[in-house]
Amino acid sequence: MSLLSLQNVQASYGSSKALFDVNLEVSEGEVVALMGRNGMGKSTTVKAICRMIPASGQLRFDGQDLNRLASHQAARLGIGLVPEGRRCFADLTVTENLIAASRSGPWNMARVTTLFPRLGERKHQRASTLSGGEQQMLAVGRALMTNPRLLILDEATEGLAPIIRQEIWGAIAKLKNETGMAIIVIDKSLAELGQVCDRATILERGKTVWNGAMQDLTTDISERLIGV
Repeated sequence: MSLLSLQNVQASYGSSKALFDVNLEVSEGEVVALMGRNGMGKSTTVKAICRMIPASGQLRFDGQDLNRLASHQAARLGIGLVPEGRRCFADLTVTENLIAASRSGPWNMARVTTLFPRLGERKHQRASTLSGGEQQMLAVGRALMTNPRLLILDEATEGLAPIIRQEIWGAIAKLKNETGMAIIVIDKSLAELGQVCDRATILERGKTVWNGAMQDLTTDISERLIGV
């Protein structure tokens, strides 16, 4: 049974409809790429999963109806989000950012700073003084401190220097290989996605237009549905 299941999901911003028919499945321990051009509904789908916007259709997590839950209740079920734009608490230190969202489980300060040693080196610094890459590490670490069963990374490498991008991708690969955590990754880099993801779902104009294994995502499909 899927850990996360979306079927015929629809959502709007006021009178403007953004999602028309999104279908997405994520199993335990699976890494799924959520793909599509800009403005096709990827981040809106994430908001629907995390209960940040109302949605219709079937949204189930571990057999429970997400439509009945508020965002904090969805988080308590085990949905962890690394939001687009990082959104760290600027006036709090690295340590304070991490413990602010912490829940009991295997992910603690020691484990997060082992994954990202730079956070340990800067644990007393305010988030506002960190570089963009360090803030992204902090956003990932903060989500892990909630001890999620499903981790969602929304454009986690966007705008970062290549060396930092590789560090983030390396962390995602470690999470896949060492934890068995289910992960949804939104990113534009087909090369890196192909190395860590098992399957992909592609959205176009608020609809799921392709689902399949990463090895079945051909150049023709990617150019037609993802390319500019």
